[in-house]
Amino acid sequence: MRVLKKVLFALSCTVLAHSAHAQQISDNVVKIGILNDQSGVYADFGGKSSVEAARMAVQDFGGKVLGAPIEIVNADHQNKPDVASSIARQWYDTDKVDAIMELTTSSVALAVQGLSKEKKKVNIVTGAATTDLTGKQCSPYGFHWAYDTHALAVGTGGALVQNGGNKWFFLTADYAFGYSLEDETSKVVKAKGGQILGSVRHPLSANDFSSFLLQAQSSGANVIGLANAGLDTSNAIKQASEFGITQGGTRLAALLFTLAEVHGLGLKAANGLTLTEGWYWDQSDENRTFAKRFMERTGRMPNMIHVGTYSAVLQYLKAIQKAGTDATEPVAKALHELPVEDVFAKKGKVLPNGRMVYDMYLFQVKKPEESKGEWDMYKQLATVPGDEAFLKVSESGCQLTQ
Repeated sequence: MRVLKKVLFALSCTVLAHSAHAQQISDNVVKIGILNDQSGVYADFGGKSSVEAARMAVQDFGGKVLGAPIEIVNADHQNKPDVASSIARQWYDTDKVDAIMELTTSSVALAVQGLSKEKKKVNIVTGAATTDLTGKQCSPYGFHWAYDTHALAVGTGGALVQNGGNKWFFLTADYAFGYSLEDETSKVVKAKGGQILGSVRHPLSANDFSSFLLQAQSSGANVIGLANAGLDTSNAIKQASEFGITQGGTRLAALLFTLAEVHGLGLKAANGLTLTEGWYWDQSDENRTFAKRFMERTGRMPNMIHVGTYSAVLQYLKAIQKAGTDATEPVAKALHELPVEDVFAKKGKVLPNGRMVYDMYLFQVKKPEESKGEWDMYKQLATVPGDEAFLKVSESGCQLTQ
């Protein structure tokens, strides 16, 4: 009888403990929104594959946190800040979404981060690049994962200048991301003794780059910096090849180009390109194992946006577990405190301005004859230590840290 009482007492304590945890989860469910471009110029860059990466993180975490189920919702923001803000507002106010992530396109990410700050909700950006997210528009609840324009500039821009690419002309996407990428790369080029000969801005989702490329060619630059992304970069590279620009010795700097775009472009057109990413599937056994699972679910190998989204969701769930609640303030505090150690980042850390710092990598796209398979596309040239790749908090312009 005494043993039975002890067992019943232990069971009651377990039930009470689970009940206490459940009470710390608002609405008895943790709901995470993945908001990105699923039909436009950045659909391969992140898109539905990022949604699947988020679902993988939930599955690997166990499907529940503090006894509450975890739900992933997603939507296409069409690269429009007003559309994104409308979706985010409905998610927060009506659908009880606890955090929004991915947020490809810098103008979208800045808009949603501003709304999240107003609503006191966590947002974690993996798909947008501007350093303003952890700079002059930083938020106590905003976090920036995966990469940013400074890391891309240090990696790709710095490497090309050191290898003789000292005269630059930029083709720049005409919105916040493009401006930031051009500005950050220009600083690196000048700091290393290079020159900026000019720039031209093009609309998002441009089809014809001929006039822009001819301006770049006539400038006398030996590097054309493509301060754009997705299909814009792919189309610019294709047309540069058609005009014989690269055959003439001018180098193209694909300042934001990932495995998804290289695969879409093909090795024949992309070979020799130098680029910076934060992750590649063939770097380790752990990466290869993850990539195989991802491939089985999506039919493609992941890039740094996809695996970064996996990491962001996983870290958010770890923060809820550490905080013992999904309330924003304690979860944000836990996100700042927890080290980031997963398949995406090794010894990653979150700075006071929300920037997650980890090592980036400089890659060169293989020649067709060097590749051993459909997705065997990179050879690693260098590691860019996280403390060099990303801005120090004191340099970021974030007022929260002063």
